[in-house]
Amino acid sequence: MRVITGTARGRRLKELEGTETRPTTDRVKEGLFSALQFDIEGRRVLDLFAGTGQLGIECLSRGAASAVFVDRRADAVKLIRENLKLTELQDRARVVAGDSMEFLRSLRERFDIVFLDPPYEAGLLEPAVAHLTAFDILNPHGIIVAEHPADRSLPAPAAPYRVRRTYRYGRIALTLIRRGGDRENEE
Repeated sequence: MRVITGTARGRRLKELEGTETRPTTDRVKEGLFSALQFDIEGRRVLDLFAGTGQLGIECLSRGAASAVFVDRRADAVKLIRENLKLTELQDRARVVAGDSMEFLRSLRERFDIVFLDPPYEAGLLEPAVAHLTAFDILNPHGIIVAEHPADRSLPAPAAPYRVRRTYRYGRIALTLIRRGGDRENEE
């Protein structure tokens, strides 16, 4: 698992042992960042269920202003910190040890991009999307990136959010949900 491009390009990230964490595959990651390439620079990123931190780290490498990484596993939090140090991106990052849903409930800041990639069997994706859209923590034109099994689709979010597109990569799908602007007619 390597950083694709940017200031940390080519740096190999450490991975977690075991099967509880399922890192985003290179093919999916390349497709995702191809879709987001013009939406990253200068943005504030939230990487929930962060695992290794690879998605937030890729954003920081590509010029994101800051990233917050949240994971409940102590070994994942430690690994994220190590990966940030390896890539020399720790100065623009904050790592939170704790439950992602509790973090969302207590959130008082806004983000431009939110990555959601919880364990598929945990049933956390839909509640996380519902919370993000209900409490409206994204800035205008913000993007939620949800990774999920390709045979499952996400429910349509309430306005001002809308599904921008779903990309399929074999058994994995990425759904991009975009928040509209603050004016009623703006997308």
